[in-house]
Amino acid sequence: MSIFNSINISASALTMQRLRMDVVSSNMANAETTRSKMVNGVWQPYRRKMVEISSSDSNNSFSTFFNESIGANSSAGNGVKVTKVSEDQSPFKLVYNPEHPDADNNGYVQMPNVDPLKEMVDLMGATRSYEANVTVLNASKGLLMKALEIGK
Repeated sequence: MSIFNSINISASALTMQRLRMDVVSSNMANAETTRSKMVNGVWQPYRRKMVEISSSDSNNSFSTFFNESIGANSSAGNGVKVTKVSEDQSPFKLVYNPEHPDADNNGYVQMPNVDPLKEMVDLMGATRSYEANVTVLNASKGLLMKALEIGK
C-alpha cells in the first residue's frame, strides 16, 4: 500500500464526480432540444445521459476487500472509474403544441426525457460527493505533512 493511496483514490473520485456534474449540466442545457440527432431521416429529441461507474479493482466483492484489508499486503480500494456514459431509454414526453415546427399530425411534440428535478438531485449528490472527497484529500495531505514534521 502506497503512502499516496488515499490521495489517488480521492483524485479518481474527484474526476468521476466532475464528469457527473458535466453530464448533468449537458442534460439541463438540452432539456428543450427537440432536434438532437437524425434517426432514419427523422429528428429525435435529446436523450438524457447517465454516468455509469464501477470500482477500479477487477474483483470488487466485499469479501475480497475485507480479506485484503486484514492482510499484510493490503491493496484494497483503488478508486473508481467511469464505465460508460449511456443514454436513458425511457420514452420521450409528449406535449400538445400544434404551432411547434416539430409537431406531428395530431399536434404533439416529442420532448426530451430530461426531468429537471431529477437532474438537480443528481447535481446536488455529485456536488456533495465532490466536497467530501476534497475534505478527504485535504485530510490526507495534512496527515502526510504531519508525518514529515516528525522527521525534523
